[in-house]
Amino acid sequence: MENSQEEKPKEIQSLDQKIKRRNFISFTTFFVLGGAGLGAWKWLLNSPIEPSGGITGGTRVPLRRALNTTELAFRRFFSPNHLVKTYPKSMAAKKVRQNSDIGLDDKSFSLENWKLSVEKENKNFLTLGIDEIKAFPKTEIVFDFKCVEGWDQIQYWGGIRFIDFIEHFKLSDYTQYKYVGMETPDKNYYVGLDMESALHPQTILAYEMNGKPIPMNHGAPLRLIIPVKYGIKNIKRIGKISFSNERPRDYWAESGYDYYSGL
Repeated sequence: MENSQEEKPKEIQSLDQKIKRRNFISFTTFFVLGGAGLGAWKWLLNSPIEPSGGITGGTRVPLRRALNTTELAFRRFFSPNHLVKTYPKSMAAKKVRQNSDIGLDDKSFSLENWKLSVEKENKNFLTLGIDEIKAFPKTEIVFDFKCVEGWDQIQYWGGIRFIDFIEHFKLSDYTQYKYVGMETPDKNYYVGLDMESALHPQTILAYEMNGKPIPMNHGAPLRLIIPVKYGIKNIKRIGKISFSNERPRDYWAESGYDYYSGL
């Protein structure tokens, strides 16, 4: 009995030492990492801002470098065989969220007069009406539309696959370019897309939402649905499509957002 009573305080003392040691290590690690994080944050805030007026602009230079590095990684592992998850039509939102009307506020716009202009070589243009686009087999997709602001919504769209559009209108030679540019008729909203994402089998030029013609506030008569990108790349009311080996202008990239904006 005397031996067990003598050993018990030693066990408690040993346990207290272990707890104190672990607490010391935990708090030291917390303060070291916290200090490093705070220092990195201050360094980023004080780093130079990339010049405006270019294809990208408005963000800190180290952040832009990180975004460009991330883009290269995404593009190396991109595969057209990787499809986004799809859902039954019954799960699609009946009230589709609208997040912006940039490019849609032209009061003089008329659906009857709308034409899609595809810029070809030597400033030649292919001009199409909506009926010409609707004449081909329709593709439908129900997927989880994601916004850079953090919200998402299951949505149901219908139209022509971009890769089919390219083939139908004999534009296959233009897939050798690196980028696709799209802009609204009023030129107020515009996006640049890497060719691989544009040709993804789930990318469509949509003219239907929930089985009906797209309403005006969602980009009638034709908009882009590109499930492998965030919503900022899903341009509404396409007026012009072009091809290039240089990055086309991109509305949100000019304001500091990620140019690639891939998922």
